Amino acid sequence: MVGLPPDDTVTDTRSDLSTSTPTVCLVGHAQARPFSQPALERLRRMFGRVGVTTILDDGESWPEHGQVTLLRADHLFDDALARPLVDRNDIALQAPGSGRLVAVTVPAAKAAAAYALLSSPSPGAADAQALGLQVVSPDSLGVSYRKNLRNNVPPYVLSTQEMSVAAIERHMFMASYKGLTDVVTKYVWPAPALVVTRWCAALGISPNAVTLVSFLCVVAATLLFWFGWFLSGLLFAWAMCFLDTVDGKLARVTLTSSKWGNVFDHGTDLVHPPFWWFAWYWGLGTLTFASLPGMQIAMLIVIAGYILGRIEEGIFLWAFKFEMFTWRPIDALSRLITARRNPNLIILSVFTLLGRPDVGLAAVAMWTVLCIGFHAVRIMQAFAERRRGRAVASYLAGSGAAA
Repeated sequence: MVGLPPDDTVTDTRSDLSTSTPTVCLVGHAQARPFSQPALERLRRMFGRVGVTTILDDGESWPEHGQVTLLRADHLFDDALARPLVDRNDIALQAPGSGRLVAVTVPAAKAAAAYALLSSPSPGAADAQALGLQVVSPDSLGVSYRKNLRNNVPPYVLSTQEMSVAAIERHMFMASYKGLTDVVTKYVWPAPALVVTRWCAALGISPNAVTLVSFLCVVAATLLFWFGWFLSGLLFAWAMCFLDTVDGKLARVTLTSSKWGNVFDHGTDLVHPPFWWFAWYWGLGTLTFASLPGMQIAMLIVIAGYILGRIEEGIFLWAFKFEMFTWRPIDALSRLITARRNPNLIILSVFTLLGRPDVGLAAVAMWTVLCIGFHAVRIMQAFAERRRGRAVASYLAGSGAAA
């Protein structure tokens, strides 16, 4: 999640308010429904995550006491702004670019004046200051680096009047995309995954349903590899990889993620690769020609390498408190092609199309050894940097050293 800014970034005057739960109110109405989600429903999910249960539509009466956050219905807000908006008071949020005021948090006594302010055609900073409000930007309410996604995306406020629904959806989708991932997920999946995510949202298909289909693809691919039907198995394997991208993006853009879904999705991701690699090795026994010698060793190297790779990541995270692939740009580049599921599937697909799935497994084994060795060297270099008294930090967080 986007972290909160330092205490002196925005003045906090909530000590003068009741300790009751804040109220959130929409100002105006919006026809646009990015990812088929009405503005009021998005606000319910967005602020529900930070404990706000009273979400009012335009025209409903707000309470006489406590704190009220009002948001223009013709703008779409990054969910990372929910906590900062309700944790501060007497602030007015200004949209980047247009300079228009789009959200206000005030004591209930000022709610009517704030509503009138946001209802005007083009409310500006001077109007907010006349009400004693501090004008803030999305950037001042949070930071751009999102640790869970390993990307740098400033908190967004998007106008449904100035942007098409398609453009808004694309911005939301890409903001929910992991910044560091493999080459297929980063460069091949985004366009088709956006289309499928829109389709799922429009049909009301939940992220967990997508994850379930993805899991069934895992099972199908494992069985097909086991019986030596490698091309058919690869189709299901790539389908799983694609759906593994869709389910997470669907959950983030519709704010429908759940603890169970997170466990199911990441648990499947973590556990299934060794089963695929073993099933691939077993399936080589069905070939009508003699496979390369040493296939069992190759299989053991790939599986052991997968486990060692996860251990290397865990050691780095434990020692330095951030992910190994975010240390320096060279580590981010290595994430594109390191011996994980998708890069390994590329190798297996190429050699299977050439009629040599056995050579594919041997190639994956060799690539695994190289990648494990590279990451081991990088870990030792990080420890060496620490011993020299130099900071070891993620370059994405703004304090990492260049490669």
